Amino acid sequence: MMQIRVLYDQAPCLKNRLTTNLTKMYAENNTKKRGCIEVVCGSMFSGKTEELIRRLRRAQFANQVIAIFKPSVDNRYSDVEVVSHDSHSITSKPIKDAAEMLKVGPEVQVVGIDEAQFFGENLAAVCQALANRGVRVIAAGLDTDYLGKPFGPIPALMAIAEDVQKVHAICVKCGGLANHSHRLSKSRKLVVLGEKDIYEPLCRECFNKALAEE
Repeated sequence: MMQIRVLYDQAPCLKNRLTTNLTKMYAENNTKKRGCIEVVCGSMFSGKTEELIRRLRRAQFANQVIAIFKPSVDNRYSDVEVVSHDSHSITSKPIKDAAEMLKVGPEVQVVGIDEAQFFGENLAAVCQALANRGVRVIAAGLDTDYLGKPFGPIPALMAIAEDVQKVHAICVKCGGLANHSHRLSKSRKLVVLGEKDIYEPLCRECFNKALAEE
């Protein structure tokens, strides 16, 4: 160990070469695209879209190239923007099929997906393909439907994601953490777009009680 230290100290050119190579390796590791899948899920009014927008804004601040998608069926606030319940928004591209996301160019570093539960079962495969190409995929959506059952492609997406964040609303009945979206209307369709006039966030106990009373 002493001999190596002496050789290193007495060879300025070797020292400079090592420093240059280490700096180059560090730069390459930080510019290389590293693919991954992140999922933000929870009930309605839990801040899923707000968190998605926050992460995408940070990517923009870092001068990363982003592409944002949402299902064309969701036009509650805007046809072309992702909008949170507290009115924060970011421009997106509405699409019918998740496979359209695969058309993004090689310059795209981050793909954001809002209301992911409304896409088909191919969403997980699409996100996997993007991540394998080095893209950071951030998807936000409901993890359960109005009956409390796993919703669409979200469970499969959660299974293959590197990071899953489950966010919660506040139960309007007891003030506890809410993880269910209780539907106030009598419709039994799986997809019914609406806001506080149709849905309310409830905790497990209050949700089960509400279902039993219907």
